[in-house]
Amino acid sequence: MRVFLTGSTGFIGSHIVPELIAAGHQVLGLTRSEAGATALAAAGAEAFRGDIEDLDSLRGGAARCDGVIHTAFDHDFSRFVENCQKDRRAIEALGSALEGSDRPLLITSGTAMGSARPGEPATENAFDADHPNPRVASELAGRELCERGVNVSVVRLSQIHDTVKQGLVTEVIALARRTGVSAYIGEGLNAWSATHVSDTARLFRLALERRQAGARYHATAEGAIPFRDIAEAVGRSVGVPVKSLAPEEAAAHFTWLMAFVGKDMSASSALTQERLGWRPHGPGLLADIAAMSTGVSHEAA
Repeated sequence: MRVFLTGSTGFIGSHIVPELIAAGHQVLGLTRSEAGATALAAAGAEAFRGDIEDLDSLRGGAARCDGVIHTAFDHDFSRFVENCQKDRRAIEALGSALEGSDRPLLITSGTAMGSARPGEPATENAFDADHPNPRVASELAGRELCERGVNVSVVRLSQIHDTVKQGLVTEVIALARRTGVSAYIGEGLNAWSATHVSDTARLFRLALERRQAGARYHATAEGAIPFRDIAEAVGRSVGVPVKSLAPEEAAAHFTWLMAFVGKDMSASSALTQERLGWRPHGPGLLADIAAMSTGVSHEAA
């Protein structure tokens, strides 16, 4: 399959490229820069110049391929609502190029979209169209395309990690370095889910190959890591004390991260594993946080 991949030089996309090529697929990777084009060529992929705000470039790349994986996203969380709407427009553009065919479009969202009730792990079959998280815009765009006959499926991300990046935990680490303390709220029992980036790349490939319209998959290897455990691992790695904050003082400490740090973001991938035969086996989040300071390079088997 010839695959158009947005975010091809990003954290997750750069792992998807070799995963697809090793499985016999060809990759046309969206990139904005000459450096990105050089990196794609070195990986055995073809570069396609454009970006997620250039909707004509998105339509052009998708039209040239047998399927699309969309992982590009602007992670400037100070403009999160605006960037979620930007993602919605990108999905609509990609889908318009595939309309009238069975070529698959695999989009990206977050496991929070599968939370049916507070305190319960997110599941693949759940979707609240009125979810307060702005990222709901991505799945709403995908649903609208499905209703028009486009073959859309979704990979929902947990905290995707290796020893360099760890999803939102990367921001938690940066905050601990800035403030000199690694904090959690109350007892810190709210849980986050996580997956190694190599397992995530394999999941994207399997989901694309499955070509099941309307399917939702969870990139979740560890379903419920208490946030206190994450804060303690960060404290050890950065070399700062760990502290519990009362809810009334947490907002000033975490600022925009407060929208995530105080929430339970646990998730299940039971249906994903059953449907795709996906078995994550990369190192865990806490191990990768610990390896940041030791220089140990964990690789999935």
